[in-house]
Amino acid sequence: MTLPETRGVLTPDRPLADLTWLRVGGPADWLYQPADEADLCAFLATLDPSVPVFPMGVGSNLIVRDGGIRAVVIRLGRGFNSIEVQGDRVVAGAAALDAHVARRAVEAGLDLTFLRTIPGSIGGAVRMNAGCYGSYVADVLEEVRVVTRSGEVQTLPASALNLRYRQSDVPAGSVIVSATFRAVKGDPAALESRMAEQIAKRDASQPTKERSAGSTFRNPAGRSSTGKADDTHELKAWKVIDDAGMRGARVGGAQMSTMHSNFLINAGGATAADLENLGEEVRKKVYQSSGITLEWEIMRVGEFPHE
Repeated sequence: MTLPETRGVLTPDRPLADLTWLRVGGPADWLYQPADEADLCAFLATLDPSVPVFPMGVGSNLIVRDGGIRAVVIRLGRGFNSIEVQGDRVVAGAAALDAHVARRAVEAGLDLTFLRTIPGSIGGAVRMNAGCYGSYVADVLEEVRVVTRSGEVQTLPASALNLRYRQSDVPAGSVIVSATFRAVKGDPAALESRMAEQIAKRDASQPTKERSAGSTFRNPAGRSSTGKADDTHELKAWKVIDDAGMRGARVGGAQMSTMHSNFLINAGGATAADLENLGEEVRKKVYQSSGITLEWEIMRVGEFPHE
């Protein structure tokens, strides 16, 4: 297959394990790292429409299966990580790290503190409507800039994304290139102090030194769940995992963390199959124990290896 000319970097059969936090996964048919937005537009405009694309962030919330991905995987880098403060707005490139955006906002006296403890980049945070400590991307997102599968730039209001608990309706095949947030003003010192508290709280309760992909399963929704950001999720995934006796459970090199049982970790030498099989075993045991069907929060993509 012939791919379009690009000013970026195009690598065939690129293994993806080193690009994911869990350090597992087979190769992408192609890995494309665009030079800038114009390069991305030109590439997608001339790429055969039948070729699938998969936008990938920093791999913080992802299991790439051992057989790899039959697609052009698009990974944004330096040309997409700018962070600009404009009054009470913060415009962040999709490749900017959530933690960096939080810190830059706080320096300007703007409260995006909740982003500080969320692993990953802004593109993924928008796509997943990431949140913690009661705040979600949906609360502060104003608009996103995307490049469509046909190579056109579109600006979409947050309302067009139908943001809900850990989900959104980003148009199929589109690549998020930047997001604009409107933040509440606050005292920089007070905001800094809040971020420090949140970091300490996270490090005390989560296995931040292990190879994980953040929370494995979504918290089960409340009975009158709307799926929106104000959903009640008092019932925690870790609690039903504990009740099913799966804290510390292992399959091969994969383990449910003993520190926080909703964290799936690569304890050493795990394959993607180990991680996914353990996750499915947890789902089965939780259903048997409590009648609750846990939903994956970690995205799983790609193919199982051919036997």
